[in-house]
Amino acid sequence: MTGADQEHAGATRRVLVLTHTGRDAARDVTLSFCKALTEHDIVVRLLAQEASDLGVHASAYDPPIEIMDGDSGLAADCELAVVVGGDGSILRGAEVTRESGTPVLGVNLGHIGFLAEAEVDDVEDVIDAIVERRWTPEDRLALDVRAFRDGELVTHTFALNEASIEKAARERMIEVVVEIDNRPLSRWGCDGVVLATPTGSTAYNFSAGGPIVWPGVEALLVVPISAHALFARPLVVAPDSLLAVEVIARTDGIGVLWCDGRRAVDLPPGARIEVRRAEQPVRLARLHQAPFTDRLVAKFDLPVQGWRGRRRSEGDGG
Repeated sequence: MTGADQEHAGATRRVLVLTHTGRDAARDVTLSFCKALTEHDIVVRLLAQEASDLGVHASAYDPPIEIMDGDSGLAADCELAVVVGGDGSILRGAEVTRESGTPVLGVNLGHIGFLAEAEVDDVEDVIDAIVERRWTPEDRLALDVRAFRDGELVTHTFALNEASIEKAARERMIEVVVEIDNRPLSRWGCDGVVLATPTGSTAYNFSAGGPIVWPGVEALLVVPISAHALFARPLVVAPDSLLAVEVIARTDGIGVLWCDGRRAVDLPPGARIEVRRAEQPVRLARLHQAPFTDRLVAKFDLPVQGWRGRRRSEGDGG
């Protein structure tokens, strides 16, 4: 028994499982996790609503399922949070685990699923990895997001992928001034501005024409959306920069702030949004150390036929 195993010996193991109960496949996978993990003496924790949707009764399992009524303290004392669903479900998992720092392991049931570590066909391997603790934590840079109205702080939240300032009405663009490190950069009439992390570079940032940035790169991204300006290019700035977007007070367009596409705040003319690197990262769980290049090729089905580069061999140590 290793030192780590001795440290964990005798301690109750808990795993939070979050799921998209509106999908048959997600329900089946979640029930498989409940059965398999409890059979290995690991306590499974579920949200009350999700347990109800699944038809799970706590006493039907040994050890009994822990059923929680709300998000507060949901991930406390859990060694891992398993999220069954797409990237939207995994982003929600990041919300409920942020306070505790519990690593999030995503099982993808969506389309692309860049945040997921495993596909639905890998469930048995994922269960084995959890039981045997064959996963490693990986910290991802997150954003600290603050919105002000008339100098008063009205929203303070975070984002793993991006904070986007967008027009609220289809027929009107918004006028904004972008500021970096307390200096004005440019004024844009646009559909919006995306402020993204490297993790979010393959999400909204990608759709808006921003660059894909490897997760190991520490940087912040600024990407205008359909800007009416000669200088309106995606920008990559230092990770410790302070980014700000001000909605011009004289504009007719009303804006909205979205964080990870999940939390929205209305932005009247004159509103100011400040974004910087969050002090606390979001922690993901990794089962494999595959290169990010391979993930890009697999997720986007990129053509690589004809490549004749150096391949790994047993002597490479990789």
